[in-house]
Amino acid sequence: MAKPKKSEGGENRDDRENGDLIEKLVGINRVAKVVKGGKRFAMAALVVIGDGKGRVGIGTGKAREVPEAIRKATEAAKRKMRRIPLREGRTLHHDVRGVYGAGKVVLRTAPAGTGIIAGGPMRAVFEALGIQDVVAKSVGTSNPHNMIKATLNALDQVVSPRSVAMRRGKKVSDILGRKAESGSEAKEA
Repeated sequence: MAKPKKSEGGENRDDRENGDLIEKLVGINRVAKVVKGGKRFAMAALVVIGDGKGRVGIGTGKAREVPEAIRKATEAAKRKMRRIPLREGRTLHHDVRGVYGAGKVVLRTAPAGTGIIAGGPMRAVFEALGIQDVVAKSVGTSNPHNMIKATLNALDQVVSPRSVAMRRGKKVSDILGRKAESGSEAKEA
């Protein structure tokens, strides 16, 4: 495993690259269970994993020690990886909204050079996914679990023009309407 590096925001977030996977530690919570002799503490970790090329997964893990909780969360995230279609490998195909519990997010496409304009947990998802240009807003809760799940709910709704064209039995240019519009304008002129 590569040694942890400090994230750009100055936070002490644990970012690792395992071979071709990007692992981002979003948060660690200390949870307590009250028993007869006192309290038993455990650690709960939330991890986002992606390949930087359109695949991402999230996982949670709980254990007595932090490293063990992170390991469990990482394994869970690897099992739950899913593919998200990206436009030009850098942004979304269209604007989407996602909801999970009290977490609501709005994700918008952005022109090249915009960067990732998103807060906290959503940024980790976009970085692991490989999105370079996106504007995102979280409305409602700031709970990292709900924000990440709402973000994944929104990303699951993203469809590529190619898949829409195949489903409708049309050409991609018919779906996008770009070439058809420019051709009709040329005929009129």
